[in-house]
Amino acid sequence: MSKGLAAVLLALGLLQGCASVGTLNAAKPGAPIIYSGTRLDWYSLNGGCCPMDRFGVEAPRYPGLDLPASALLDTLLLPFAVAAELGVGLGVSGGY
Repeated sequence: MSKGLAAVLLALGLLQGCASVGTLNAAKPGAPIIYSGTRLDWYSLNGGCCPMDRFGVEAPRYPGLDLPASALLDTLLLPFAVAAELGVGLGVSGGY
């Protein structure tokens, strides 16, 4: 197996535990949308007691390791998050 393929498989495996992916997939009413994964990691790192109640998903096992990846992904998804927060329908659906 090539190193590139191994890196892609590793990245996909780690993505399952990503706070950003988890919070976007949870779609809990009233949960934060903008920088949701980053906010979940930060909440967990600062001793937040009940992430399931606030974000609709459990925090990653290692939020300190997940924080940089979540911040990057949340930044890439920021236009979609702002549109969703403003109620603009983009006709985008997904989830797994």
